[in-house]
Amino acid sequence: MSLRPVIEARPATPTVEGAGVKLHRAFGFQDPSELDPFLLFDDFRNENPEDYAKGFPWHPHRGIETITYVLSGSVEHRDSIGNAGVLNAGGVQWMTAGAGIMHQEMPSGTATGQMHGFQLWGNLPADQKMTAPRYQDVVASDIPQVTDDDGTTVKVIAGSFWGQSGPIDGIAADPQYLDVYIPAGVKKTLPVDTYRRAFAYVFDGAAAFADAATPQGVLIEKDIAGQEAHIRDLSGDRTLVRFGSGDEITVQAGPDGVRFLLISGAPIDEPVAWHGPIVMNTRAELQQAFADLRNGTFVRPAH
Repeated sequence: MSLRPVIEARPATPTVEGAGVKLHRAFGFQDPSELDPFLLFDDFRNENPEDYAKGFPWHPHRGIETITYVLSGSVEHRDSIGNAGVLNAGGVQWMTAGAGIMHQEMPSGTATGQMHGFQLWGNLPADQKMTAPRYQDVVASDIPQVTDDDGTTVKVIAGSFWGQSGPIDGIAADPQYLDVYIPAGVKKTLPVDTYRRAFAYVFDGAAAFADAATPQGVLIEKDIAGQEAHIRDLSGDRTLVRFGSGDEITVQAGPDGVRFLLISGAPIDEPVAWHGPIVMNTRAELQQAFADLRNGTFVRPAH
């Protein structure tokens, strides 16, 4: 077994998207090879409805998959081919845009105004970019959860972990998408397939990830005499942690425990031509997509 080193830990950046939704972006619109096959990750968390109520009105997607995971509140979605529904707390929507879709996402908060969720963009390989759009809508009760003896709890959204398989299937990058909680002070080693790119996103509490490069705080451990034994880097709320190669990660939970997403996928390793929500392989394909938008032929059968 080989431990994955942490090659970077950085805070998510405040950003405004859609019709004025305030969110934090962990990565996106940078080097697409950095976390290939993943392109973008947003944390939309607010307690003021004015910061999210106008949502994400009609917009196009082609050549990618969008994965929305809601923790609190709900998201109403609708598209140009007649699909509609509501994604409630604990639910996941994995949308394969393929050849093209026009859709909108309108968030709603809880009775006291809280809204929290995540959106991840996954790239599609060239031979799947023009496939027919596909939705996988999963309610919270269909997501398996496993708990270890030390209180560590893992929700398995996609992929397999500790003998459980997530409900999302048929995804190009063969991803693993886990929601992990580790209790205060517990040290845990978690397996990650050697051939996947992997990252963690901390959204509650804090933890020390092995070899963290950018400290977000400190975790002080004391010996039995009460003396400080050593200090470790601590990655806290809204921190992205990128891992190098290996087949496991080690996490030492902080004094309040930690909850984070652990996401990995097989690299596609293809050229990327990217503009906004459209991601193709060549500049010509990108230009064709925008011509289709202008001509009204963007949403079409797969070929």
